[in-house]
Amino acid sequence: MKRFCILLLAALAWCAPAGAADLAPQGSLVIVGGALRPDNAVVWQRIVQLAGGAGARIAVLPSAAANPEGSGAHLAAYLNHYGASAFVVPLAVRLPNRDYRRDAEDATLARSIREAGGVYFCGGDQALITQALVRPDGSRSAVLEAIWDVYRRGGVIAGTSAGAAIMSSTMFDSTRSVFSTLAQGVNDGRELAPGLGFIGKDIFVDQHLLARGRFARMLPAMLKKGYKLGLGIDENTAMVINAAREVEVLGYQGALLMDLSQAAVDPGAKDFNISNVRVSYLDRGDRYNLTSRQFTPSADKVEGGKLDPQKPATRAPVYTSDILGHNAVLVLMEKLIDNSQTEATGIATAGPGEARQELGFEFHFSRLADSIGYASATTEGYSILNLRLDVRPLQITRPWYK
Repeated sequence: MKRFCILLLAALAWCAPAGAADLAPQGSLVIVGGALRPDNAVVWQRIVQLAGGAGARIAVLPSAAANPEGSGAHLAAYLNHYGASAFVVPLAVRLPNRDYRRDAEDATLARSIREAGGVYFCGGDQALITQALVRPDGSRSAVLEAIWDVYRRGGVIAGTSAGAAIMSSTMFDSTRSVFSTLAQGVNDGRELAPGLGFIGKDIFVDQHLLARGRFARMLPAMLKKGYKLGLGIDENTAMVINAAREVEVLGYQGALLMDLSQAAVDPGAKDFNISNVRVSYLDRGDRYNLTSRQFTPSADKVEGGKLDPQKPATRAPVYTSDILGHNAVLVLMEKLIDNSQTEATGIATAGPGEARQELGFEFHFSRLADSIGYASATTEGYSILNLRLDVRPLQITRPWYK
């Protein structure tokens, strides 16, 4: 009987679904929104610290880069400058005179990664990362399984730009402009593709967020795939996510948290629409627990204090004709949270040469009873929680030029 039970348990373990061992990784993620500057010490140092501190072995994966050799060498040098002992893993579709499929199954490469304290994915084309690491049947290559082992046992998985996109189970792949994504929608196998899923199956991740107005394209993607929570991280900025699912923002700017838990769409409308999205801005130094939904402001926000809606800093209407422009959504949110006005509007229209010139979108933000703002005591920064966002299509009349 004892032998039978052992055999039964072994059989059950063998039949367990792939990824069962990944339910509770003990490591951390450092998700960088792209354009990470070499002098952004707080982010680089945190990666090295989470990998084990001074002398930590960090495997650099240049798989996404147009020039894997050059990008890998530069990133390893940056990490080493901040105290790591980084090395480049020669695994990329674009590496000349190498077979990336063979390299992905190479036991020596897999062992070198498994013995490291961290892994760093460079930027570029995220589709090249999944092409290099995922087998044609969708299973994990030996190298990808080694990367997961690093994460499971407590190491750090870091990535910038494309290396951030692969952190969720769905990622943008062949993308159009943000406006065209709203106007034409998203589809699996075209705009959307499977990511590597380090953050779990319940959180959608996007990058270059505020600088490129990409918060808007998160909405159709999240609706398409059923995500209730999304995190978008800006350039030269990182989200650190630990095993307790606590997010900490580091670096230059911040991240947007998109909550679709109470959102609804009008199925009778022809074009994209959504109502009752809750949008929050997490500034550098802020923390947010994805499980408990608890927000902890940074020290300078604690000192600056919670904003008093009865004592607004301004009474001016808030409006922008280009909500998809550089940092436009953040500027609008900051103006609204410390204002006697309770509503703000942003407009998006097609750019020159884009399809659907007659279509536009209104982004309507509302400050609600549970909307909260914190002001920094040392900078002009804000942390903003629970603004309501409604998006509806507009009919645009264009001038006729002869």
